[in-house]
Amino acid sequence: MPFQSRFKHCPACGTAVDYRIPADDNRERAVCPACDAIHYQNPLNVVGTLPVWEEDGRVLLCRRAIEPRHGLWTLPAGFMELGETTLEGALRETQEEAGADVAMGELYTLMNVVRVGQVHLFYLARLRSTVFDPGPESLEARLFAEDEIPWDDLAFKTTRETLRCFFDDRRQGRGFPLHAIDIP
Repeated sequence: MPFQSRFKHCPACGTAVDYRIPADDNRERAVCPACDAIHYQNPLNVVGTLPVWEEDGRVLLCRRAIEPRHGLWTLPAGFMELGETTLEGALRETQEEAGADVAMGELYTLMNVVRVGQVHLFYLARLRSTVFDPGPESLEARLFAEDEIPWDDLAFKTTRETLRCFFDDRRQGRGFPLHAIDIP
């Protein structure tokens, strides 16, 4: 399923846009027939963390209190805001969704989710405490060992892939290299 267009009306003047390939371009764009403004659609960044309690290797997951995927488990993550770096956004989302105190680590997974026009970036994060205070977007936040992960109740493929990479890397003792993955 291809990504659906977002623009129906010109943000500059309010006229209904046409979709066509502008001169000197190679892609269909939203073009305003009234003011000639060209509106570009770019992927959205989703940023989050893979919080780990290093004493025993358990990972923190949040159970969603919102749609999509209400009631299912995910890593703390959300849309990056203007005026913040990907790392700052990942930390903010972790604090908002899990109420977790973390030390931020390196970028761990970068996933292209082309069909929905998103790029997901997850950072490793070391939990400083096992006390959590989930915000309104989470029903609960808790730690899971690998054999306790609710694999059938994970909300998103990006969460599944990040967890799969983490546990594989840990088992193989190769450190935690950056993983770049395309999600169909």
